[in-house]
Amino acid sequence: MNGIRLFVGLGNPGAEYETTRHNAGFWWVDEVAHDTHSRLNAEAKFFGRTARSKVGPTDVWLLQPTTFMNASGRSVAALARFYRIEPEQILVIHDELDLAPGTVKLKQGGGNGGHNGLKDIAAQLGTPNFWRLRLGIGHPGERNAVVDYVLNAPSRTDAGLIEDNIHLSAQLLPMLVAGQFEAAMLKLHTKPKPA
Repeated sequence: MNGIRLFVGLGNPGAEYETTRHNAGFWWVDEVAHDTHSRLNAEAKFFGRTARSKVGPTDVWLLQPTTFMNASGRSVAALARFYRIEPEQILVIHDELDLAPGTVKLKQGGGNGGHNGLKDIAAQLGTPNFWRLRLGIGHPGERNAVVDYVLNAPSRTDAGLIEDNIHLSAQLLPMLVAGQFEAAMLKLHTKPKPA
């Protein structure tokens, strides 16, 4: 089984963070939970909200760590260890400063680009070799403006672009579960340009 078994959306818990750019990963998991008629429930032993979903014949897990972004790895590692899920079977969905809103990229491994959630997950799993779905949120232009930027809501236009990407990438669930990563990347990375 070389497909994805654990889908992790990154974000911060609490109503005050719900609409912030840093919670794009949570938005993705919410959409997939809705699409698969799955219910996310708080699970203390996994430090997050989890749901078990069926994609075709395959059981997969949805996870929203509730540890705050910087400690996301604790939640991911706890669930992965419990269900014996390998790092290569994990997809982490997160906001990406280096991509413009309206851009979404799928890749395996690599650095963390200063993203504290990814940094902690790699440390806890002992490898950066998990998959990432990078939802572009754009960059404020100044490094010292980043924290404020990610902890604020996107403009209506940007929010629409991010939602489109979440919708597009959530439709690739069967491909991701089947391990058809090349086909999924092709679909994501070559989407038609608006007229």
